[in-house]
Order: sequence, then C-alpha cells, then structure tokens
Amino acid sequence: QVQLVESGGGLVQPGGSLRLSCAASGIVFSWHGMGWYRQAPGEQRELVASITRGSDTDYADSVKGRFTISRDNNKNTVDLQMNSLKPEDTAVYYCKASFVRNEYWGQGTQVTVSS
Repeated sequence: QVQLVESGGGLVQPGGSLRLSCAASGIVFSWHGMGWYRQAPGEQRELVASITRGSDTDYADSVKGRFTISRDNNKNTVDLQMNSLKPEDTAVYYCKASFVRNEYWGQGTQVTVSS
C-alpha cells in the first residue's frame, strides 16, 4: 500500500520559515520524481517545486529564491524548506510521487501565513 505522509505545516508570521516533509512508503522511492503542490481556497492546485530522480529541481516563479526542495533516498523523504513566507503562500500543501503513468498523492498539510 502506497502512503505519502506530509508533516511540518502550521501557522507562521510573514517573513518566517517552515520546513515541510513528506515520508513515502510502499514505493521504490528512488525511482520516482517528487513534487510539492499547493491549493488555496477557491484556487486550482498548482506545482510549487519538483525534484527528479536525478535531483534536478524546478520551481514556480512565485517561490524561486525562497523555497528549496530536497530529497533523501535513504530515508524515503522529500522536504520543502520555505523561507520568507508571504500571506499568499497560505494553502494546503501536497506531496506527489510520479513514475511513468503512476501518481500518488499525500493527504496534505495546511500552511497559514498570517500576523
């Protein structure tokens, strides 16, 4: 059974930092491309950051220079370090694993940026 479990969300003030983590099980983690997505109320889900099997990374323009995605194939985890957070970063953040035509999603973790 495939499981992706996100953690690390919460309430943070503007300018603050959070580190999200996604722990994967039930898959050969190193084979999968990994991504962090987010969905704000009334908005479509959007890609925030991705990392390939070879650890090539890509970011949405809105988070470049502030967020960093990383993976640990020994621990089967993918992290998202979020710095200089803004109120517009408020959303539910989801982890996704992809391999060929297979996609798996986590349940999401809420990030709220507010003073």
